[in-house]
Amino acid sequence: MIDGLVSGRLYGDAEQRTDKTGKLFTVAKVRASTADGETLFVNVIAFDSDVRASLHHLRDGDALALAGSLVPKVWTDKQGVTRPALDMVAHRVLTLADNEH
Repeated sequence: MIDGLVSGRLYGDAEQRTDKTGKLFTVAKVRASTADGETLFVNVIAFDSDVRASLHHLRDGDALALAGSLVPKVWTDKQGVTRPALDMVAHRVLTLADNEH
C-alpha cells in the first residue's frame, strides 16, 4: 500500500452502497492523466462521511484531488492490451467547490 495524492476528473457519478453490516460507503472512478499524457483510471472507495458527502456533491467531469492509500493494478481492455490502474481508499478530498464561499 502506498500513500498518495491523485488529481483528475470524476468519471461518472459517485455511488453510495451498503455493506453486509449496514455500513455506508461510496465508490467512484477518477480519470487522471500521467506525465506522458496517458489516461489512468483510479477506482475510489470512501468510508469517511465527510469524504463521501464531498464525492456525492460532484458530477461527472468535475475536477478533484484525493489523498489516501493506493494499490497499483493492471486491467486488460477489449483489444487485449494491459493497462495500469489504481485502487484508492480515499481519506481526504479537495474540490473547487471547497473554495467557493
